[in-house]
Formats: sequence, structure tokens, C-alpha cells
Amino acid sequence: MSELPPLSLYVHIPWCIKKCPYCDFNSHRAPAALPEQAYVSALQRELQHAQRAAAGRPLQSIFFGGGTPSLFSAAAIAAVVDSAKDRMGFVDDIEITLEANPGAAEQQRFSGYRRAGVNRLSIGVQSFDSEQLQRLGRVHDHREAHCAVAMAQRAGFARINIDLMHGLVEQTAAQALADLNCAIDSGVEHISWYQLTLEANTEFYSKPPPLPSEEVLEEIAVRGHQRLLAAGFNHYEVSAYHRGSAARHNLNYWQFGDYLGIGAGAHSKISAWVGGQLQVSRSQNSRRPEDYLSRDNPRAQSRNLAPEELALEFMLNALRLRQGVASELFSQRTGLPPQQIAATVQQLQRRGLLVADTTRLQTTELGYRFLNSVVAAFDQQ
Repeated sequence: MSELPPLSLYVHIPWCIKKCPYCDFNSHRAPAALPEQAYVSALQRELQHAQRAAAGRPLQSIFFGGGTPSLFSAAAIAAVVDSAKDRMGFVDDIEITLEANPGAAEQQRFSGYRRAGVNRLSIGVQSFDSEQLQRLGRVHDHREAHCAVAMAQRAGFARINIDLMHGLVEQTAAQALADLNCAIDSGVEHISWYQLTLEANTEFYSKPPPLPSEEVLEEIAVRGHQRLLAAGFNHYEVSAYHRGSAARHNLNYWQFGDYLGIGAGAHSKISAWVGGQLQVSRSQNSRRPEDYLSRDNPRAQSRNLAPEELALEFMLNALRLRQGVASELFSQRTGLPPQQIAATVQQLQRRGLLVADTTRLQTTELGYRFLNSVVAAFDQQ
């Protein structure tokens, strides 16, 4: 039996100052009195129960996502970090990321997060254009966006990501590039640059705003990609660019590693050896914060993935990486023999969609353009 995959921890903080009209994440308007201590206690209880699933593996990374984790105090974040270390242990160079929104950011709090062990910030800027921010329902303006990044840098964070959207309401290519230039010029080492999409169960989905034409979206994508490369950024995942370090937590997702998800609505993916076979399971917690806080066992659903699902699950993640993954990782992370996908891989290689390399699973430039079709070829392998 080979070793189990690396293990990460995702911590979901479900509250925001307000719900944005495009957001389909499990986020809820924060009550007047945030139940911070009760929620931290619930997270600590869940960590205790999750200890068995860790199977002795130390955590490679922790990601505080939301919602708006920066609504929580540095003391609350520190309490969760300390509990995770006590229960599972950390690798020496663990990456600990916290999402922060400019409308819920302040210098003292950023410094506190750094003392709590957070060594990477992901700031949800979305745009540096005040008019676009208003249309997106954000609680900050362009001044607060710039200020949040500067405060994080002054607090000593060397590793900062900016979340930035394009294809916004009536946005031109020039406006999108101006936004991107602001992110590049801020000096951050990582930019997550992704297109606004209309997701079900959102206000934008039920009342669609006027978005750019396909021609404008294509121009934005091409010119933006070229601008990022010219600025020294490496395009390593569909919407992720770095000029320092890739996001280790997200790399673990894309390389089909394991992760424990704690908090309201959090997802987990865990591998275990059962009877000499690798079993991969997925689970999800209760979504509503009230339900999560009131239950001893917050898990709402859990299931083992069938062998015929694993190839698609693996490729759905691994092929998002621009350089792909080593071929041997497929068997290591799924427990399936390489012959299971050999015919499909060879077919895609003949069509010029996968690189003709027996040591790597990687799309060609053409395959990356039609990634959804490439991944779909592995369905029900």
C-alpha cells in the first residue's frame, strides 16, 4: 500500500457584512452579535472528531474561507490554529491562509492574524473601480481596496493574493485591464483572476445584469493573460497566477490531496485503506450556521466514491494545472491501475489534446482551451 495523500484543513466562517448579488457560496448576513466564541468551540469539537480521519498525517496547509473570516478576531483564529496543531500537528513550513475583505480589514487585526500564525492573506478585492464595486454589492470602495493591500504589506505579509473578477457589468476591455494593472502594480505575488459568472440561487441569476459580449470577454481574457505574463507572473492554474509562490492549499486540491473541512457547510475529501483498497469519501456539513452550532455531529451527508467516478474526479482537478501532474499520481491518489485510463489518454493524445508524454498527464495548448471536453472524456472510466 502506498502512502495516503497529503492532508490540509479548510475552516469555513459563514458570515459576511452583507450578501453579494453574485455570490453562491455558503455565506449569511452577520447578526448584530456574532457568536464567535460558540462557533470557535464548535470548530474545536469538530477537530477532535476529525483527528481519526487524519490517520497520523500532519497538516500541510490551513485555509480560513467564507464568508468573511476577517470578521473574526485574531484571538479566535489563533484558538483554531492552536487546536489544529495540538490535534494533528503541522509540517515545518505549513501554509496558513486567511481570506479578508477590504470592508472588514484594519491594520491592528492584520498584525494580530500574523501573530496568530497566519502567513498568507487572500484579499477579496474583486475590482478597484468604485462603480463596479457598488454594482457587485461590495461594502468597500476603490480607496479601501488599495488600503487593505497596503495594510497587509505593512503588517509584514510577504505572501498576499488578490481575488479579482473580470467580465463585470458593462465592462470594457480597457476597464478590465485597468483593474488588472492596479493588482499588478500593488506588488502582490499572487492574483486569482476569474470571470464573473451567473450562478443559480443568486440575485444576478434571477435578474441578470448586462454583461460584456463574447467578443469583449475574449479580448479581456487574451490581453489580460498577456499582461500578467509580461509582468512576470506564472500561469499555473486556470485562474491563478503567481510571481513568487503558488498557493499550496489549492495545489493540494488540484493534485487530489485530502482535506478536512470544518465549519458550516464545509466539504471534506478523505482517503483510507480499507481491506487493501484505497477508499475515497466526500462529506459535507450542515449549511446553516444555526444547525451547525446546535448539532453534536454537524455532518449532513457523506458517501464513498465508486471506482468508476474516480478518474473523472481526479482529472477534473489535476488537468486544471497548466503543467499537469506526474502520471504516477493517478494511481497513488485513486488506487486505480494506469490501464484504467490508458485508452482514453492515448485517444486524447492522438487528437492533440494531451501532451504525448508517458510520464505526465498534461493538456496541450489546444486541450487547455477545451478543458471541459478533455475532462469529460474520463467520465465513467
